Amino acid sequence: MEKRVMTDSKRRRSLAVASAVLGGVLVLSACSGSDSKADADNAKGSSSSQAQADAAAAKESSKAQIAIAPKNGATNVGINNDAKVSVTEGTLTDVKMTTADGTAVKGTLADDKLSWQPDDQLERSTVYKIAATATDANGLKAVDNSSFTTVSPENSFIGNFTPEDGSTVGAGMPVSINFNKAITDKKAVQEGITVTSSSGQEVVGHWFNAQRLDLRPDDYWKAGSTVTLKLALDGVEGAKGVFGVQEKTVSFKVGRSQVSTVDAKAKTMTVTRDGKVIKTIPISAGSPETTTYNGQMVISEKFKETRMNGATVGFTDSDGKGEYDIKDVPHAMRLSTSGTFIHGNYWGAKSIFGAVNTSHGCVGLSDTQGANDSSTPAAWFYDNSMIGDVVIVKNSDDKTIAPDNGLNGWNLNWADWKAGSAV
Repeated sequence: MEKRVMTDSKRRRSLAVASAVLGGVLVLSACSGSDSKADADNAKGSSSSQAQADAAAAKESSKAQIAIAPKNGATNVGINNDAKVSVTEGTLTDVKMTTADGTAVKGTLADDKLSWQPDDQLERSTVYKIAATATDANGLKAVDNSSFTTVSPENSFIGNFTPEDGSTVGAGMPVSINFNKAITDKKAVQEGITVTSSSGQEVVGHWFNAQRLDLRPDDYWKAGSTVTLKLALDGVEGAKGVFGVQEKTVSFKVGRSQVSTVDAKAKTMTVTRDGKVIKTIPISAGSPETTTYNGQMVISEKFKETRMNGATVGFTDSDGKGEYDIKDVPHAMRLSTSGTFIHGNYWGAKSIFGAVNTSHGCVGLSDTQGANDSSTPAAWFYDNSMIGDVVIVKNSDDKTIAPDNGLNGWNLNWADWKAGSAV
């Protein structure tokens, strides 16, 4: 192989070329990092292109604006009216609501296709998902989605009320609501409850405790009137973190006005209907040792026959068993929570009625065993009484019954009753 020898002059020329090449690289590197005008022009062009693309996309997007309530991720959502979908600048074409496991929830799209709501009350402690689709006037589609969780039983309260919807009751029947949780914001809850009467009577609520609210007029309901109870408690915070879930309207009819007055001293009961005395019945009230409460009492339950055991109301023998245990007391009607009844008595001599007070605090009427003899005084009174009728006891050597012992708030005067209202 030929061996070439580089002379000094050639070496100098090579180094010069190399130096020039490297210098060019260094110059080019320096220029590429500092030519800001070129980069700015490029960026401006890119930004302009994106803006044009965004504008084009905007022209292609739907003008329909879907609104889903409650908002995505909401918790403690009410189960009645909180869920809804609406649209502006367009119409809804499809709404699907499901539980987390995919179970479909039926709903109704309004005739104008501007809103949608589920048909039925939702379940508590349940995750729901809503997917909605709408189109605008140009037929362009818009979609939206939301997921929320309804209030749990632990974070909600309900009110159990009496009397029942559609019932006919006596003139003394108050509206009584017992809440399943203690209410601390009584004002908020009471404001969500209204009771009105076709008679125009003023109705006021009274809180007996944190879980019971009764509502009544100053005097007994007018005979023949209709009373309406409206519960608008869905979403009302009754206590910290505890919300109502009820949206309900019920009504009941007031029948004739019947008030029966028991005179414990005279041992008689006078039955007055619509202002006229229709019958006087001999009775046997509480004995001197176990007297009957005085006061106005409302019939809250009726039993053709029932068991009465003294042990359940504190009347026991030394062995702890009841002083009495009668398994078939006829024609019994409850007057108090603590166990006061007006009932038939087949075990006592017929001669005691109208003559001697012998009971453990109840009011006894002559009857026969089996509750099948319609001719007895007890059977007559049972057949001619209804839940909500008033029984007044007077001239007994006992105190007046507590107004919260049964449905007996009538024993509070109007001023004291109104003082128990939270609104």
